[in-house]
Amino acid sequence: MSDAKPVPIQAAGCVLWRRAPDPDGHPLTVCLVHRPKYGDWSHPKGKLEPGEDPLTAAVREVREETGQDCLPGAPLPTLHYEVGGRPKVVRYWAAEATGGTFTPNHEIAEVRWVEPEEALRLLDQPRDRGLVAELLRLLGPPDPAGPLT
Repeated sequence: MSDAKPVPIQAAGCVLWRRAPDPDGHPLTVCLVHRPKYGDWSHPKGKLEPGEDPLTAAVREVREETGQDCLPGAPLPTLHYEVGGRPKVVRYWAAEATGGTFTPNHEIAEVRWVEPEEALRLLDQPRDRGLVAELLRLLGPPDPAGPLT
């Protein structure tokens, strides 16, 4: 029997956000994806392709899963957990959506742009909720008199 530890699955994604169109609500919304395979709501993410760096993978996954182009910003916490008994490492970035159109596909059935409070209710994994809190901390408190900085 080998004592070798399994090689971690490497993945990357983004907490995708945009300025909210409703001036009476929260100044930003967060994009969540619904994955029918798992029946859950999550942030866009996926495995790295061979030789791909994590940030490139994160931007690619956002585009593939949401149809959105994005401008990546600050790194967010890296998540470590197990999938099927194998370790998984997912690097995340805050990323502002810059435009695009979603088309449902075999991985993602629906995307929703929701205020952060609703994102916290919809996200199935507690580890994903912490990413929303970190995004809000990085962007700073909303200024009711002006746009996000």
